[in-house]
Parts: sequence; C-alpha cells; structure tokens
Amino acid sequence: MTPCLPPLDLQIKNGHVVLPDGITTTDVFISQGRIIGLGRCPDGYGPVAETLDATGLHVCPGIMDTHTHFREPGFTHKEDIESGTRGAVLGGITTVFEMPNTWPLTTTSDALAAKVAASVGRSWSNIAFFAGAMPDNIDTLAWLEQQPGCCGIKLFMGCSTGGMLVGDDPTIKRVLQAGHRRVAVHAEDEPLLHARRPIAEAGCSYGPDVLAHEQWRNAEVAFRATKRLTALAWQTGRPAHILHMTTAEEAAFLANHKPLVTCEVTPQHLTLHGPEVYERLGTLAQMNPPLRERHHVDALWQAVQAGVVETIGSDHAPHTLAEKAQPYPKSPSGMPGVQTLLPVMLTHVNEGRLSLEQLVRLTSTNPARLYGIAHKGQIAPGFDADLTLIDLKAKHTITHTAMANRSGWTPFDGFQATGQPVATIVGGRIAMRDNELAPYPTGTVVQFSPSFASIL
Repeated sequence: MTPCLPPLDLQIKNGHVVLPDGITTTDVFISQGRIIGLGRCPDGYGPVAETLDATGLHVCPGIMDTHTHFREPGFTHKEDIESGTRGAVLGGITTVFEMPNTWPLTTTSDALAAKVAASVGRSWSNIAFFAGAMPDNIDTLAWLEQQPGCCGIKLFMGCSTGGMLVGDDPTIKRVLQAGHRRVAVHAEDEPLLHARRPIAEAGCSYGPDVLAHEQWRNAEVAFRATKRLTALAWQTGRPAHILHMTTAEEAAFLANHKPLVTCEVTPQHLTLHGPEVYERLGTLAQMNPPLRERHHVDALWQAVQAGVVETIGSDHAPHTLAEKAQPYPKSPSGMPGVQTLLPVMLTHVNEGRLSLEQLVRLTSTNPARLYGIAHKGQIAPGFDADLTLIDLKAKHTITHTAMANRSGWTPFDGFQATGQPVATIVGGRIAMRDNELAPYPTGTVVQFSPSFASIL
C-alpha cells in the first residue's frame, strides 16, 4: 500500500526572498499553512498542488499592521472586521491588531471574546485584539492580557475617540503594575490638553480652523506624556510601546530609553505635514496626535534610519466623509490607512529613505518579537506561511475609489506610488493576487507565546 504523503500545497518559484541575513533568489515550499523548505522541498511530500511564479518579485515575511481601528462593534457604518481586513490583504497586510475603543469597549473578557468570535470566518487577514485599560478594570488586566486573541493592553493617556482615558500618574502606574506584556500607549498629556482646549475652540484666524488642531495638541502635549510614561515604565519595569510618535523631542528622548520603551510611527506622520496638508485636505487631515510641521517629519525619518523606531503602524481609524465634514473642532479625528501603509512605505523605499530589509523589520520581524507572536516575522522552515509578494517597481496612483474601507476615502488620494503588493498569502493560502480576492476569507486569530517575545 502506498503511504499517504502530506500535501505540498504551494511552491513560490524564483522570488527574491527577504531572509534575516539578506535577500536571496530561491523557492519557498508550503504545506498545511507552514513553510517547510527553502530552495528545495524536503523529502516525503506529495506533488505540488499550486505554483506561483515570483520571478522579479520580492517575497517578504507577511507584513503586519499592529495599529488599526475596525469600529466593530458599535460603529460599523464606518468600518467592520470584514471590510477592514479586506482592505488589509488588498494592501499586502497578512496580520492586523485591532484597538479596543469600540462599543462596547473591549475592557472585559466577554467583550474580547465577542470580538474574537465575530472575526471567525469573516477576517481576510490574521487578527488579534487589544484590551483597553480603565481605572475600573485594572485588577483584571493581568488575566485579560493572557486571553485567547489578546495582543496586549492599550492605554490612553489623553482624550481621544472612545472615552478610555487613564490620565493621572498613580492610575497609570497601577496599570503598568498589572501584568507583564508590553503595553501599547497613546501618549498625550491630558492636563495640558484640557488647559489648551480653548485654542481648538477659537479655531484659526489665518486659515482653516483645523490648523488649530496641531496648535492645541502641540509637541509639548506629546512629549510631556511620553516623558511621564517612560519614568513610570522604569519605576515598574514594565515594557511599553509608544504608538504614533510624532515629535523631534520624543525621538531624541526615546533613543536613550531602549529597549524598555519602544515606539511606532505611522506612514501619515512620515509623509504628510502641516500646514500644507490642512490647507489641502481640511478636516480629512485631522488625527490624534496631529500631523506636524516638516521639521518633525525630518526628525522622525532620522529616528527610523537610526533604529530608534521599532514598528510602523497605520493607525487606521476611518470616519465617514459626512462626519469628517463637520466644522472643526466638532469633526472627529482619524483617517483610513491599512490599505495604503505598504504602497506608501514602498515609495519611500524607492526614494532611498529606508531599505526593503528595514521596512520588513519594522512591519514584520519587530512586531513579532515585541508582542510575542508565535511562528511569524520571518521566512524560515517551521514558520507560518504568511507572505507578502511585492513588485518593487510597479507604479500606480492611490485613489478613493480603490479603497475597501466603508468610509470610502483615503488621505493619500492622488498619491503616485512606486511599489505595490501583488499577492498576499495568509496561512499558506492566496488571499489576494493581482488585486483579486480569494473566494472567501481564511484569516485566523493570532496565537501568542511568551517564549517568542523579545525586548529587542
């Protein structure tokens, strides 16, 4: 009797494969959702079921976006898990982390489990969810961060969408003492925001009122919160990750506090700048923390190039065009970004701002290490077959109409991109190829393991 051999599901042929020690042209072999070999297939497998010719393409470890707001439950007229993850795989993203400021808030085990259940059979990418910290759930955080599908705890130090404020140092310290995994932090100083609120209410006398947004939530608002959080992280020994860092001051400061306190930047803060973007886009350019003037953008790039920045996340936070059209400051903060993260950053690769290997570290290798994601973040036998295939020289224009998000717009409308994803492979299955989706979503809930976590 002929033995039943395990299937060889997919062979990716002749691609420029981005490995931990460099780029090499080789084949990748996949079976049952895992990478089983590079260069040649190990013995003992059946015939190849499907071959994907990657000649001329770069094969990257699956790109992750660890900062998204998919608005489900509670605000699904803006976005939901299905549409958000559909945009993710169309943009070459294989794994997303979703934030807790939905309704109900993701601050209990029941709310977290409901999100996990809602993703089953509907998520195009792999997905995990942050649990939110609040003064009244601190005693449960250490347990909550260990629940299936939880990528960690999210802490809001300043007021933003969702009403999850933890603004005072004693309470923040209690949050940091409750658990062990790296805490993701929205760092804006609430006392300063409150004191400076009249700036937002007054608007701007020399241009669109939204120009006051960056003046209200200025660099000192961000820097003061980051300094406070860093001091508390050292006091408690708790690793922390500053999300959407925006200022030159924070970049210089955080360079001296590695590896305990790490940080993220967004493509928006690396690409768009005031005052031009506010004059051009109005309230569509409004987000928290704000898009800032060019000298801050330049400092963020210096931080990326110097290795001060560990991750890039989109802070995908859609609102409808009608909502964004409200006069400032009634207009909500936030903009879509998951589908455009990779094309925008690949354009910067082509401009020489960073290498493709650096981009892979920022969007795949480092997120896997920081958050303890099991079996992801590199192309190697035994790792999950999450892969992003890229045409590094393809030119295209980003448009509103190409966006999958329910709100139907992007701040990058008209952006001339160089470099685009041509295939997104999730768990060994082709989720997107040449901008065409698979018949149905096959993403799974991300698994975590403390043994995979690294403080970098």
